[in-house]
Order: sequence, then C-alpha cells, then structure tokens
Amino acid sequence: MTTLTISQAEEKRVKGLGFLSNKGTDNFSGRVITENGLITVEQAKKIVEAAEKYGNGYLALTSRLTIECQGIPFEQIDAFRNYLAEAGIETGGTGAKIRPVMSCKGSTCQYGLIDTFGLAKEIHDRFYTGMRNVTLPHKFKIAVGGCPNNCVKPDLNDVGIIGQFQPIVNQSACRHCKNCGVVKACAVGAMQLVDEKIEMDAQACLNCGICIGKCPFEAVVGGDRGYKIVIGGRWGKQVNRGHALKRIILNQKELLDTVEKIVNFYSDNGLPRERLAQTIERIGFDAVETVLLNDEKLR
Repeated sequence: MTTLTISQAEEKRVKGLGFLSNKGTDNFSGRVITENGLITVEQAKKIVEAAEKYGNGYLALTSRLTIECQGIPFEQIDAFRNYLAEAGIETGGTGAKIRPVMSCKGSTCQYGLIDTFGLAKEIHDRFYTGMRNVTLPHKFKIAVGGCPNNCVKPDLNDVGIIGQFQPIVNQSACRHCKNCGVVKACAVGAMQLVDEKIEMDAQACLNCGICIGKCPFEAVVGGDRGYKIVIGGRWGKQVNRGHALKRIILNQKELLDTVEKIVNFYSDNGLPRERLAQTIERIGFDAVETVLLNDEKLR
C-alpha cells in the first residue's frame, strides 16, 4: 500500500500550477497548455521528452485540447516545468479562473468561416494569460467554433463564439428554378420557394453560408461575415445550453471587447461557486444582455 506524503496545502499549490494528483500516489499529471489546440513538431517532441524524462512515459489527451503527462513525482514538478519552458510551453489550466481556450480547426476546415486558430490565440493572450491573476466566482470556459456545425459545442461553454456568414436574398434575380440549388443546400429548411420565389426564414437560418454561391443567377449571395456569441452554457453534473446575444458582431475588436465585458460582468455579479449560467438565471438574461450590448461595462 502506497504511503502518501504530500500535504493538502502542497497538493493545492501545485494544482494551481496545473498538476493534478494521481490518486493513491505521490505522483501527478502535468497539464500542458495548448494556446489554441495547435503545437509545433518541436514542441510535441519536447512534451514527449518531458514525459519520458520526468513522468511514466504516458500522455493523456483531455477533452479541452490539453495534454497531460502522467506519473510525475512531486519533487520533479519544477524540473518538468523548466524543461518545457525551454520550448515556450507552460502548464496550468485549473482553478476559479479563465480556463484554456478550446478551438475547432475552422482555420483549415472546409466549413470554417473564421480563423479559429488566430482568434483563439488572441483570446488566450488577452484573457487566459492577461487575466491569469484574476480570480472569478468559479471556472470560466471559452470555446471558438468556426461555423454552426458546433464541433466544439460552443453553447455548452460560459462563452461560445460561432463563425457566421450571412446570406443575402435577391428575389429579382430568382428564375423560379423547380430544382433550386439553394433550397437543396439548406439543411435546416431556412431557404424555401414561396410563390416560385426564393425566401429566407431569418429565424431558422444558422448563417452557415452553405447556400451562398449555389444559385447560378446570384439570387443568394454572401453578406457579412461575423461572430455569434453564446453565453451561460455549462456541461457537467448540471447542463445548461447558452443564450445567444441577439446581435451578430462583425469585427474582432468588438468581439474581444464584448468577451471582456462578459468576464467583467461575471466578476462583479457572480456569487462564490456560482457558474455564469446561474448568474444569468438569477439576474435574468434580458437584463444581462442589455448590459453587455453597451459600452458602460467595458469602461
């Protein structure tokens, strides 16, 4: 039977550095942060070397795109961190703080509407790194999805960002084609022929952009690209699907400023151990949205 020698205070301290106790032992799993789900080949080699040198040689992939090196003895934690730092890699991602950003591969995906890797890196630098010393009421998770396929489930995070491509319907260009390519392309039935004219149900449209370019007569063309923000999602013992802010944001600066307003609002109004979903439920989404869609909170 293993004798445990690490105090609870020390275990808590190293957990704040991203080291989680391997139950029943004095060993830990070091959580390696990927800024946006991307690492270089050289960084990957360094992580493998660290796992071999200081751990038990196993790597575990987490559900939020981080990598855990398992079996690191307590006394090797500092050496492990220093070794990774040589390649610009850090550990972390725990506590009542902004957690590592989760991103889909929208930058390279055929359905991607925004540069997810670039945006996730901006969010990582501004919020994960820039606010690392800010303690929040509870954990705070951010996910970046490149399109409404929602592969990273943005609406189950405290803040979810979803790429958007808004179609514009030009009925005067519609030729009443019986086999309409636009209608066929729309998976949610937002595009329909009504009295032989193409019409869009704006409430049903997901702004996925799939229908754009499907009409050879340009009855449906591409409009603005932007971002939908969903707030108050949560996944775990209690599940909440987030609420979408009513305005699609069209530029990255406004997007990042809005995320900052959300974090500030949660910091000011959330109760201890209360997730953002509970804060919104307690205050009311309409009241929260009113605050977030003006600039007073950012000031």
